[in-house]
Amino acid sequence: MLSLDDLCSKVSSYAPQMDLSVLRESYLFSEKAHQNQIRKSGDPYFSHPVEVATILAELELDPICVSVGLLHDVVEDTLTSVEHISERFGKDIALLVDGVTKIGQIEFSSHKEKQVENFRKLLLAMVEDIRVVLVKLADRVHNMRTLDSMPQNRQKDIARETLEIYAPIAHRLGIGRVRGELQDCAFSYLDPIAFKKLDSQAKSKLSHSKSFINGVISRIERTFKEQQLETNIQSRIKGLYSIADKMKRQRIELDQVYDFFAFRMIVPSVKDCYNALGIINNMWNPVPDRIKDYIAMPRANMYQSLHTTVLSKSGQAFEIQIRTPEMDQIAEEGIAAHWKYKEGITVKGDEKPFAWLRRILEWQKETTDPHLFLSNLKIDLYPKEVYVFTPNGEVINLTKSSTPIDFAYSIHTEIGHRCVGVKINGRIRPLRSQLKTGDKVEILTSKKGSPKRDWLEFVRTPKARTAIRNWLNNLQRKQAVVLGRKLYDQEIRKYQLDSRKCNQRLEKLMPTLNYKTIEALYAAIGFGKVRAHSIVKKLEPKATIEPPVPRRNLVQKVIQRYKPPEKSGILVKGEADLMVTLAKCCNPIRGEEIVGYITVGRGISIHSLICSNVENLLLNSDRNIEVQWAKGKTKDRYLVPLKVYTEDRRGMLADISNAISTIDTNIVNATANTVESRFGLFELTVEVIDTIHLDRIINLIKEIKGVQQVDRSQNST
Repeated sequence: MLSLDDLCSKVSSYAPQMDLSVLRESYLFSEKAHQNQIRKSGDPYFSHPVEVATILAELELDPICVSVGLLHDVVEDTLTSVEHISERFGKDIALLVDGVTKIGQIEFSSHKEKQVENFRKLLLAMVEDIRVVLVKLADRVHNMRTLDSMPQNRQKDIARETLEIYAPIAHRLGIGRVRGELQDCAFSYLDPIAFKKLDSQAKSKLSHSKSFINGVISRIERTFKEQQLETNIQSRIKGLYSIADKMKRQRIELDQVYDFFAFRMIVPSVKDCYNALGIINNMWNPVPDRIKDYIAMPRANMYQSLHTTVLSKSGQAFEIQIRTPEMDQIAEEGIAAHWKYKEGITVKGDEKPFAWLRRILEWQKETTDPHLFLSNLKIDLYPKEVYVFTPNGEVINLTKSSTPIDFAYSIHTEIGHRCVGVKINGRIRPLRSQLKTGDKVEILTSKKGSPKRDWLEFVRTPKARTAIRNWLNNLQRKQAVVLGRKLYDQEIRKYQLDSRKCNQRLEKLMPTLNYKTIEALYAAIGFGKVRAHSIVKKLEPKATIEPPVPRRNLVQKVIQRYKPPEKSGILVKGEADLMVTLAKCCNPIRGEEIVGYITVGRGISIHSLICSNVENLLLNSDRNIEVQWAKGKTKDRYLVPLKVYTEDRRGMLADISNAISTIDTNIVNATANTVESRFGLFELTVEVIDTIHLDRIINLIKEIKGVQQVDRSQNST
């Protein structure tokens, strides 16, 4: 932990002209506020804000930002208020501290909802001042460095959140150094066996490649010196998480990861970058289609560089990245390098590097479902990109595999709504066509055009998905309001009641019904969430004339009630007599996050949150219902299909069976195949008690010699 003088010295090394009085005061204030507080690791709590401030200083951020690193937890973990911070340190620091502070005083219906609200607040604060998220990232880096002091279940939750949200945010901001550390640290907790195995393999490969690496560096230095060209050549190893992800996606071995190690050439100017590319491709044979120009077409996170993959005489493929010193700094530090702070100036979210942030904020305002929000956020934070052109030549950046519908909504929501056709490169093409970099796209619209439900099957961008869903849900809601009003009026007439008096009573009764407006109540009746009969009985409890049983319609069937099976293990919020069924498409198991969906004739269908069908099921938010696993032990067993990829050798299935049998697990079904004559594929169905039991099974299988990968598979229904 740095002392006050050491921290000030570190900041002075890159900001010698700046006043450090606020930094000194923040250090002393935080030290006093956190005195006597201890972290779970046993260290003084004050060590955490000091380490966060140190990480920010290593990114060479201004004294205000480093000060916020020192103060970021005083509002959440001490009696200090935001108002007190404002009085003591000024409005700017108070706003930054408030932006980083978690929402802890508001009651939420679920952990997921609370998590979503924290991310919403973080995104909104980023628009005001990007330093908010830089402090939050530094906070997460130190928390990940000290995660071993947390309980094992919390370790995995925090690691998963880090991998799905914070590492992608660092990527979007171009901070490669932070992204890599967060990814590798999260990987080590989420899959420790695979991490250790890959770490050992990577170290072995590196030790055998030292002479090759030194030879490449020497040859480049010698060639460029002969041509009197200035260059600084470095080598770097790809992060373990990135390696594992690539091996899994492409189903390849470590030896087939061409960019396992890459060489980075730093040259003085952009012109020198292109000269160096020509020289390198003459020194070795370039791999076709592996030359990438991110200088002419930078990534959305400001990354610029030339990439080329070449082959040595021995057939070893390796990647060389060529960039200027400025490009290299931005590649490592992203927005922190792009923004050299000047007193009185802050980077706002309306600048060009933050176009992605504006897109997120546009659709997040219209997305109320927490599961959809997080799903869309993950897509938009880590996209693979294509660049297409409008008829006027404007470049539009889209997610890879985007369609003309995505393009239309990126221009304007109304253009998306009214889209009826498209011309790609001057030719009429289907709306589900996938766009490629360089395509010229012209959207054809009509006043009578409207979104179609099947668009959701092929659109890729969160903005398009959210806009289409909202339009369809609004249409469905309007129809439900009309139907609900009709059903309500029918009940009034059947009891021969005075509709005017009933409506007056209904307005007075509204606060007790948990509906904000009459239209919301009508919509609930129309969707079948509440019966019109029960509302009328509340208006006129003494009414004794029973109406004739109406013919059941589809909406009523949706919520048809059943006596639930005993010990179903699922609790449905607000309901006690609904039949519950586990969806066969994902086979949810105890311990997983689950969602409930009201189905026709089957009561509540329970899906795992990671189910491939959940996104489409959440289309109709009025059919979603909150569910959770009942507490306590159970004798229930769940069938889980697994795919095990192994070396193609005899005895593998026996080894797998023997390993699983050691923890009292039954294998219901097992098949073995050879895939592409390269590896074995074993498909197993095992009985498990919960997610902890499943993790133990997967880890046991991974420990078997020759096992390369274990995946939990889903049915494609």
